[in-house]
Amino acid sequence: MSTLSTLPIVDLDIFLADPLSPAAVAEAKKTADALVTYGALVIKDSRINEEDNEKFLNLLENYFAQSEEIIKKDVRKEWAYQVGVTPELTLKPKCVFEESCMDIIEKLDPNERPLDVSGRPSDPKTRYYTENGIIIEAEMLSLMYGKPHWKLGGILSKLPSRTWQSLPHAAKYGPHLLGPTSSNLAKYGKENTILAGFHSDLNCLTIHGRARYPGLHIWARNTGKRMSVKIPPGKFMLVQAGKQFEYLTGGYVRAGYHEVVVNDQTIETINRRKVDYPDRPLIRISSTFFWHLSSDFTLEPIHELAIRVPEDEKGKTQYPPIKVGAQVRNEVKDINLGQGKV
Repeated sequence: MSTLSTLPIVDLDIFLADPLSPAAVAEAKKTADALVTYGALVIKDSRINEEDNEKFLNLLENYFAQSEEIIKKDVRKEWAYQVGVTPELTLKPKCVFEESCMDIIEKLDPNERPLDVSGRPSDPKTRYYTENGIIIEAEMLSLMYGKPHWKLGGILSKLPSRTWQSLPHAAKYGPHLLGPTSSNLAKYGKENTILAGFHSDLNCLTIHGRARYPGLHIWARNTGKRMSVKIPPGKFMLVQAGKQFEYLTGGYVRAGYHEVVVNDQTIETINRRKVDYPDRPLIRISSTFFWHLSSDFTLEPIHELAIRVPEDEKGKTQYPPIKVGAQVRNEVKDINLGQGKV
């Protein structure tokens, strides 16, 4: 299994200082190459504050440690769970029933395959979605909204628009979602438990802050190798391409497949935190931000990018024109979240 060192690290500070400088152009090329090769990269940004990340993780651990009765008050099934809480064992990995996804797994070396999702059709994770402009009703979260503890989410929402200058217009009114995800390791902490089954994300770009508990695996497109991602403390985040990005490039950039599982490193961290922080809940928080294109934007391949798809991959996946809103609605329905009012 590969490690984080395989993924390119892009210095966003260079780009922000002077987007047209030779150094910034080099970082932009590194970004493009990483997305084509891996569907992912690591970014370094001096605006990221490790103290804010710790406060953010503490806040969400405390929220998800509340009783099930309290958390259920924030469930919005009528909105297809696209705001508020998605209860555990609700979301189904698309690979459970999508033939093309199963084909990808079948082609991987047996030692590089994800854990089998067929035995657990729904993920044992809970999520809280906050959309731009939505007033949070959860008391614990609403008290913190807009304060420094939520600053990490604000940084996440600004990164792509500053980094990929060709996308802001298409995403000006995108329904971006800050979706911190919780996995109860006291309940689901046995080794080889699948917390999030093998899948790719439906949005344009997904940005991951550093989690306290390891377990995130991604797959490199060029090698098919499973990579264990470890975001170091400090000013680093992981960026992955989603389905909307894949659509725009006609498959030249593929949505990044990933899973979250309990592995030996997760167990090691659980045991260490039991000793070092005996009063803290054993909850894995992923501070994930889903960056979307605008719902009325028409998704279709950009010709200049689509023609670069390798010959042996051309025609295998079709990308007919579709509004982003319809694409999201179809994907949300496929993963068992219903259609609701999205």
